[in-house]
Amino acid sequence: MRGYRFLFLGILFGIVMVKSEAISWYRIQEMFRFQSIHMYGIIGVAVFAGIGAVAFIKKWRMHDIKGNPIVLFPKEKSFWRYILGGSMFGLGWALSGSCPGPMFVSFGYGFLSFAIVIGGALLGTFLYGVVRRYLPH
Repeated sequence: MRGYRFLFLGILFGIVMVKSEAISWYRIQEMFRFQSIHMYGIIGVAVFAGIGAVAFIKKWRMHDIKGNPIVLFPKEKSFWRYILGGSMFGLGWALSGSCPGPMFVSFGYGFLSFAIVIGGALLGTFLYGVVRRYLPH
């Protein structure tokens, strides 16, 4: 019964993505061409919501679904690692017209061509897992 909360949140996330037009390829292209502030507003809200969620988790010392405490580790500072990773993420986002969350929303909304995008994302994740031990972290 506990999983229904997450199903509800996933459905709510999908509705928000569709209604805010965050799954629109045209909106994403407008953002990358600096023609509209719409997507930057959505991303800004997400960033501030994330900051609030992390603060809430830290303040209330929350636990995960299995009862283990959520431990937030400070990230190492490595400028070039973030530049390379962010560039790869941004390139994939610009080419596919979607980032990971909206990919699944788009597929669920009926854009079946996103099965190719999801397959590519899963393949990239798998390949990262294969070569991860050889990469500098």
